[in-house]
Amino acid sequence: MTQTALPGLVTPPKLPKGTLRIVPLGGLGEIGRNMAVFEIDGKLLVVDCGVLFPEETQPGVDLILPDFSYIEDRLQDVVGVVLTHGHEDHIGAVPYLLRLKADIPLIGSQLTLALVEAKLQEHRIKPYTLTVTEGQVEQFGPFECEFIAVNHSIPDALAVFIRTEGGTVLHTGDFKMDQLPLDGRITDLRHFARLGEEGVDLFMADSTNADVPGFTTAEKEIGPTLDRLFGQARKRLIVASFSSHVHRVQQVLDAAEKHGRKVAFVGRSMVRNMAIAAKLGYLDVPAGILVDIKNIDNMPDDRVVLMSTGSQGEPMAALSRMANGDHRVVVGPGDTVILASSLIPGNENAVFRIINGLLKLGADVIHKGTAKVHVSGHAAAGELLYCYNILEPLNAMPVHGETRHLIANGNIARESGVPSEGIILSDNGTVIDLKDHKANVVGQVEVGFVYVDGSSVGEITDADLKDRRILGDEGFISIITVINRTTGKIVSGPEIHARGVAEDDSVFDEIIPKINAALEDAVLNHADHTNHQLQQVVRRIIGTWVNRKLRRRPMIIPVVLEA
Repeated sequence: MTQTALPGLVTPPKLPKGTLRIVPLGGLGEIGRNMAVFEIDGKLLVVDCGVLFPEETQPGVDLILPDFSYIEDRLQDVVGVVLTHGHEDHIGAVPYLLRLKADIPLIGSQLTLALVEAKLQEHRIKPYTLTVTEGQVEQFGPFECEFIAVNHSIPDALAVFIRTEGGTVLHTGDFKMDQLPLDGRITDLRHFARLGEEGVDLFMADSTNADVPGFTTAEKEIGPTLDRLFGQARKRLIVASFSSHVHRVQQVLDAAEKHGRKVAFVGRSMVRNMAIAAKLGYLDVPAGILVDIKNIDNMPDDRVVLMSTGSQGEPMAALSRMANGDHRVVVGPGDTVILASSLIPGNENAVFRIINGLLKLGADVIHKGTAKVHVSGHAAAGELLYCYNILEPLNAMPVHGETRHLIANGNIARESGVPSEGIILSDNGTVIDLKDHKANVVGQVEVGFVYVDGSSVGEITDADLKDRRILGDEGFISIITVINRTTGKIVSGPEIHARGVAEDDSVFDEIIPKINAALEDAVLNHADHTNHQLQQVVRRIIGTWVNRKLRRRPMIIPVVLEA
């Protein structure tokens, strides 16, 4: 029988000597916030430290971090943080971890560390880093790590093979098996095969596309589509993609050069990341093709390409502001907008709002549903099956995906021959112990959501978000009343102010006598009532009335003062 997360919080036993413990702190049951902690003999190794982007049900939240509380008191035991690649969902939370202890070593490839260092510079943190390449083996305390080249939608991605006294683990990070990559760097299946011969006790594989049959399309197949669209475009071209998708930007630059267009990068993260990629040689920029966005107004529209952020509908990203008409780039009839990205689950409504906004402005909008302008960066079911057959792992623990993705990955593992009892479908916080080639779920630790809201980190709670949703959906009512405790009479008020509930506050005139009567009765007949209890009387009266009369459940703030 497949092992699953234990119901409720079950305190894990003390870790026996020589046993490897794995605790995922994010990335399971969600797309993002990827982070896993490995522990043996009192030392910790972290793999990835990413962020999750908020959904519409989390108003005002900028980012969601992994919950560091599991390791917060043991940061001195962390021998390193291995970063598999440079996407935000794998590196975005690093600054918040290093705020707690700045000298934790960061291990990753050249591009990955360059992107992290640029991010840390904004937080005024200078990290201790170790650059590694495929085939390299490094010792970090009781962990021996071997790095393997994998192909993904960003260059320089690495899988990591972890050897310990308790057993061996292969963690893929995000990967796919593009056989014709733009940079010629394929997922190294020969290396996988050698590890399979050595013995993989636990395989932690990317699950994002596990429910997609077959094989992921090659990145280079987008090139002909871009070539056709660039040839057809009458005015400006605006291409939106992830700000770290170097391969996608490369294809846009190549198409622009072929069709005699100049390219301007739009969005702070796009400008920063592409400058890093070009400096390190991961992006081949044709001479003279780049222009500053400040100069595009002086250029013919049919000679301009804007490479923009905002493909996921992020409110403050460049494309969102263009669609809302509050960006220096004014989109109009004849412009072509290409959304060269997938839809991250939870972002669909935001993206469709942008598409509708751009269409209203007269632009032609091309997206994945209408043309081949995006291919995934994640291995589909056929590729995962290939890996299972090459590695023949004794145990499998799907990672990086929603529940449906994890289950699909687990089913692939079973089909390939991994015994059911060796397949672990876990949640964030599940504790897995590996010893003598067997992986077992032994407990569950509390792992919550840590919200970043402006400059505050972890101060916003789920209760605060519920209040924000009520304010946004149902509105707000405040009632201020001054009462004389001695006579029980209302001295002033009730003054009722409402926002987002009714068009005119005069609608509340009919309920005021009932509030007065209820308050006077409470004061005269219940002299021991506190102000808080009197406020609750007001809340019940107006809450019941608003629900019955206006069919709303607003936030109600009653204030009762004594004269």
